[in-house]
Amino acid sequence: MVKPTSLLPVCWGPARTGRPAQREERASRAHVFPLPCFRADPGGPFVRPDGRLIDTSLLRMSTTETRDPDTSENEPTMPGDTDLGAVEPDPIGPSGDGDPGFVELPVVENTNKNKRGERPEWLRVSLPQGESYTEVRQTVEDHDLHTVCESANCPNMGECWSRGTATFMILGDVCTRSCGFCAVKTGQPQDGLDWDEPRRVADAVDKMDLDHAVITSVNRDEREDGGAPIFAEVIERIHDLGATCEVLTPDFRGMRDPCETVFEAEPDIFNHNVETVPSLYRRVRPQADYERSLRVLRWAKEEGLRTKSGIMVGLGESKEEVLEIMEDFVEIGLDVMTIGQYMQPTDHHLPVEEWVEPEVFDWYKEVGEEKGIDHVESSPLTRSSYHAEEHV
Repeated sequence: MVKPTSLLPVCWGPARTGRPAQREERASRAHVFPLPCFRADPGGPFVRPDGRLIDTSLLRMSTTETRDPDTSENEPTMPGDTDLGAVEPDPIGPSGDGDPGFVELPVVENTNKNKRGERPEWLRVSLPQGESYTEVRQTVEDHDLHTVCESANCPNMGECWSRGTATFMILGDVCTRSCGFCAVKTGQPQDGLDWDEPRRVADAVDKMDLDHAVITSVNRDEREDGGAPIFAEVIERIHDLGATCEVLTPDFRGMRDPCETVFEAEPDIFNHNVETVPSLYRRVRPQADYERSLRVLRWAKEEGLRTKSGIMVGLGESKEEVLEIMEDFVEIGLDVMTIGQYMQPTDHHLPVEEWVEPEVFDWYKEVGEEKGIDHVESSPLTRSSYHAEEHV
């Protein structure tokens, strides 16, 4: 059964000013706002995932549909279930300041006292520099590729690129989901797949002389195959070079066929992140499902693949909830777990609820490996592909 939902994405759209023709032109450039808002009760106020109220009188709203919660865990979301706004090739900045075509979200209340930029000393990183960093950037640009390092504002970009490694992001740079932590653009991707992309990625891996490559992607929920054929061809081309390959995939809406397409290409590591604890999914990953993610990881393990998954901490989870995820990972036979500090990429994203002390990360590593996970990579700056070559 399909019914109207209480989850309504806010369109970061043009202000209602100017002549009708101008309004129509501006409307064609509307962006889907990176964060969803919620109505806790029918007819009640709209609330952002971070708890702030939204004055909807200044916003243009779009409606969508979702599946009945009683069946959503069993029925994968299909293409067309969610209306998506159009996205321009260039991303909008962290605010609408200076652009008369956009309006700011009027914040009524913000009870969170953490502010972007106020990071503890252990999260300070060096600026990107060095010959290797320059060469990696030039290679990425020459091959018209995207990296998650840049798109997700990864704090380790300087270190990894200076070591001559990078994580390639395939299937474009526009994602069909609006996770509250992610800096990648949200909207309707351009039609079709770039079938030359696997060749360009392999050429870059070859030019960089990599022994291990990491491949990730945006979600392509508008496609039945989720972009899985591109994943498979990239894996095969990298293996042809004699290099190993880790893939960090979406959940493919819980569809077995796209997962099998990737499994059959035999990546050296199959990674799919659960990202956070189940109690925070509505706020952090509104279009995802924790059990669905576990199911995808279980399928990969059943196919004999080395499996990996990760979470961010500092979003409001408890230590007990993190340990419960570890128990779930042990139950499905997960090989590698990553744990890192969440850092708010822009003012539009979820705020940091807690700066987790380095000692707690050390404790998580110790406990996780004692429980039976083969390797736990846990530190404030750990990200999915951090030191990935050591996880094969």
